[in-house]
Amino acid sequence: MNGNKFKVTTQQDEHQVTVHLQGDLDLAAAGEFRSLLEPIVNDPALDLTLDLQELTYIDSTGIGILISVLKLRKEQQAQFRIVHVPQQIQKLFDMTGISKFLTPNA
Repeated sequence: MNGNKFKVTTQQDEHQVTVHLQGDLDLAAAGEFRSLLEPIVNDPALDLTLDLQELTYIDSTGIGILISVLKLRKEQQAQFRIVHVPQQIQKLFDMTGISKFLTPNA
């Protein structure tokens, strides 16, 4: 953990919501992140994109949230993408084996 304060900003254009993550997504930030995502994730009419460009760290709690979102959006047959994954985060996704599930389907 780098100690970078977690921050979330959202952009919405009609049926598209982009959530920008910044800092460290860890146990301390998990509750805030879940609360923010819940209404978006539970609306299958919205296309959801997570932009990780400024994410500096993610722990198992954060990865668990991403997996939960992925499963729910799949059940809803709703759009979910993760973009701009930093190299160190991508490496962790690769090591844990979740990369193949987070890749947008063509």
